[in-house]
This record gives sequence, C-alpha cells and structure tokens, in this order.
Amino acid sequence: MRGTPLELLIPLQVASYLSEELPSNFFSPFSFKKSDVSIILIKGKLNRSAKNARKKKGEREGMRETTGGGLKAAAGAMVLVEGCIVVLTIMASTAMARGMSPFVFVVYTNALGSILLVPYSYFYDKDDYRSEEPFLTLRFLLRVFLLGLIGVTIAQNLAFVGLSYSSPIVACGMANQIPALSFILAIFLRTTKFDWKKPSSQARLIGTLISFMGAITLTLYKGPSIKNHRSPSLALRTAAVVVAPPPQRLLVFSSIHENWVLGCVLFASASFVLCTWNIVQVGTIKMCPKVMKIITFYTLFGTIQSAVLALFMERDLDAWRLELNFELLIIILTAFFSSVIRSSVQIWCTRMKGPYFVPIFKPFGIPYASTFGCLLFADTFHYGSMMGAFICGIGYYTVLWGQIKDEELQKLERGKISSIDDQKAPLLQDQDSRV
Repeated sequence: MRGTPLELLIPLQVASYLSEELPSNFFSPFSFKKSDVSIILIKGKLNRSAKNARKKKGEREGMRETTGGGLKAAAGAMVLVEGCIVVLTIMASTAMARGMSPFVFVVYTNALGSILLVPYSYFYDKDDYRSEEPFLTLRFLLRVFLLGLIGVTIAQNLAFVGLSYSSPIVACGMANQIPALSFILAIFLRTTKFDWKKPSSQARLIGTLISFMGAITLTLYKGPSIKNHRSPSLALRTAAVVVAPPPQRLLVFSSIHENWVLGCVLFASASFVLCTWNIVQVGTIKMCPKVMKIITFYTLFGTIQSAVLALFMERDLDAWRLELNFELLIIILTAFFSSVIRSSVQIWCTRMKGPYFVPIFKPFGIPYASTFGCLLFADTFHYGSMMGAFICGIGYYTVLWGQIKDEELQKLERGKISSIDDQKAPLLQDQDSRV
C-alpha cells in the first residue's frame, strides 16, 4: 500500500529498537522455566532476528542517503509550485476584474478538476483497489461530503470572493495565518498542551501574536504605492474605494472594485475554515489512507455543493457563459494544476522528506507576489501590504518551529516511557515465572 502523509507522522523506531542490546536478565532462567537447550534455541532465533533487523536498518539508512540526494529536486519542485500558485492567483484576479463571478469560477475549476481526478486517482492507486475492502462506505461518504463542504464550498468561495475585493498579496499573507489559528483552535479544543515554561510553547505563542500583528497591518495599513513612493497618503483603509481600471492592461494585481478590509476579512475567515478542514482531513486519512481517492471525492462533492450555492448567488445566465478567451484559459490551468500537479508534488515531497517539508515553503509565495507587484504592478502595489505580508511569514515560521519542537519533545517523552516499560517487563516476567 502506498504511503500517506499521515503515515509519515508515525516515528519508525522499530528497527532501531530491535537492534539495541536486550536487558541482561532477559534470558534469565527465572523468565523461562525451560531447559538450557530451549534457551539456546531461543537465543539463536532472537540473534537472527536482531541481525535481520540490523540489516533492514542498514538498507533503510542507505535509502535515506539516496533520498537525501533528492533534497534539491524536492525543494526546487516546491519552489516552482509556490511560484505557479502566485501566477495563477494573479491570473484569477485578472479574470474577476474583467467581470467573471468568483462563485462560477469555483464551480468550473472544481468540476474540471473532478473530471481529471477520476481517471488519475484510479491509475494512481490502481494496486490498492484490488484489496477486498469495500470501495465506498457510508462513513467515508459522510467524511468526504463534509470535507467538500468545508474545504471547497465554504473556504474556496470565501477566498475567491476575498480576492475579488483585494489582491494576491493578501492571499499570500492570510494563508500564513493557518498555523496560528490552528494553535488557538487546538487550545480551545484541548487537543494540545500549552506549557509556559517550554521554549516551544513560548515560540508558538509569540509566533501567533506576530501573525495576528501582520494580519492587522495587512488589513488596515496599505501605505504608499511602489511607483508613487513619495506620496504622503498614509491613511488607514476603512472604506470601500472604487478605482478606475487601468487602460489596456494584460494582468490586474489589485481589484478594480476594491474593498480592502472586506477582502482581508474574507481571506482570514477562509484560513480559519481551513483549520477545521485540516482536523476533519486527518481523521479521514486515518480511516482511508488513499489520499488521491479522498481528494477526488471531496472535490466532486464540493463541486456539487458549490454549484447549488452559485446558482443561488448568480442567477444571471450570462455569468455562466464561457467563451474561448482568457477566462477559459485560467479555468483550465487552475483545474489541472490544483487537482493533478500540486497534489502529486506535495504527496511526493511529503513521502520523501517528511510531513514538515511541504509547509516550510508556504511563505515563499510572499516574495513571489512582492516581486511581481514591484516589477509589474508598481502603481497598484503598496509598501504597507508587502510589509504586513512579510510579518505574517515571520509569524508563520515561528509557530511552525515551536510546533516541530513540541513534537520532538513528545517523541522523546514517549521514547523514555517505552524504555522504562521495557526495563520493567523482565521483572514482571520473573515474578510470573516464580509464581
């Protein structure tokens, strides 16, 4: 069976544990009331098992050295993925500035993504479908229905409506709020322990405060534009402003129907919704480790749900009409990239380098968006927005560092407990044998 991101969260300590020396009293005659011949046979079997374990450990270390050479390939793939996400976000912003409805955009991209994912998921997990497990269960369908409702119908519609009121730099900045919001949510749900004395918990708290400070800065302070950097206009943005569209521009960075504060609030809401989506997703992967199957079905359910929402929000049939133009191109590119390329690259990198490799590259979208904004959209890109997004990125890395350290401490504590239990086990065996 193929590995999954959740399986990579489980520490592989079996081989290293078996290769360690067993307690000296493990083969004590008090533990085994057998003849010396039986004890020798048992010793021989366990020695062979230990040798096999050491052999497997060596093979695993050699594989790790081989995969270590793929670090550059994995890192390069993730950098390219984040760059493509920013480019597609700019193109989506342009399509909405030209009049395309964000609700219709979500329906069409997910519908095309579902069509692509059905055959791709089958060939991706073709070997797993030969198992005797049922292909669909009611519990699985309820899970993916909920994932589609949270991750597609609610989160994506909030995000793209927010994009229609703001710009891609807001999308990059607010996406980095997810670790901080997840930390706050975990405290309220009591799924994580917060210890003031631990540096890891302190880092997560400080990172959360930095992230929120960046989000507030991004929302309320835009500052002067890059092109007109000497402009004295440094006012807070609290009201909707309508700006005339620039003439003959191929791409649009900031919305021409700008409502900056509303756009930031919608993006922040989408990030919070995705925090709850991650919780449901973890439970779903535990139930069904076929990741591409989960992605396919929740995308399909999300498409149906989003279509119902879009029909209610966009009753004008002209809003649903597609032509051979830029809008159709961005729908095809977004659907193909999001459903096939990004999912495959992220799963591959997670299997190769661990569960924290992919999240490390999330803030890379901020320098991408800032570079594009400064070079191509200097008249509509602002210093304050760029500064707020970079503050969000700093908070993101601080929270992520604290989370990694927290898990490392938990692994060490579990290792100490297991070692203590192993040392106590022969004593219990001695007592049982004497009885």
